[in-house]
Amino acid sequence: MSATALVALTGVVTAGVIWLIVLAARLTRRPRNRPAPSSDLAEQALEMKALGRLQEAVFLVRGETGMSHRAAVRFVRRL
Repeated sequence: MSATALVALTGVVTAGVIWLIVLAARLTRRPRNRPAPSSDLAEQALEMKALGRLQEAVFLVRGETGMSHRAAVRFVRRL
């Protein structure tokens, strides 16, 4: 095997290992069993959204459920 082929193979294997590490890190950060927002929480968030207080509604949902920012924004926007 030539030196160039060996360097290329080493690079491919290294990139694959790094990709697997990044994937594992992302999967471990995901909460699996997060509580569903209650209907009272949804009503409060909807009222805040109607008053133009979208960020406050997002923070309320995040604080009560532990959702990520992205998930809480999606939840509030869908109300």
